[in-house]
Amino acid sequence: WLTTITIDPLKTGGITRETIRLALEEVNIESRPFWKPMHLQPVFNNEISFANGVSESLFNDGLCLPSGTNMTHDDLERIISKMKSAFKKG
Repeated sequence: WLTTITIDPLKTGGITRETIRLALEEVNIESRPFWKPMHLQPVFNNEISFANGVSESLFNDGLCLPSGTNMTHDDLERIISKMKSAFKKG
C-alpha cells in the first residue's frame, strides 16, 4: 500500500531523505517524509509521551515514494533513474 525507504546519511555519504525528496520534486515526482510523530505535533505538545527515538528517526530519515496500481513500468524506471542520479551527485 505504501512504498517507503529510510536513508541514513552516515551510510550514504551525507545524502539525506531531503536530498532525495528534492531531487524527485525537480522532475515533478511526488514524495513526502514519513508522518510526523504525534508527540511532536503542536496539538499534543503537553501530553505524556512514551517515545524512545524510533519514531523521530523514522520521521527524519524516512521517505514515502510514489506507489499505486496505476504506475507503469516507465513511471517506475523514471523514479529509479532520478534516485540513482541523486545518489551519484552526493
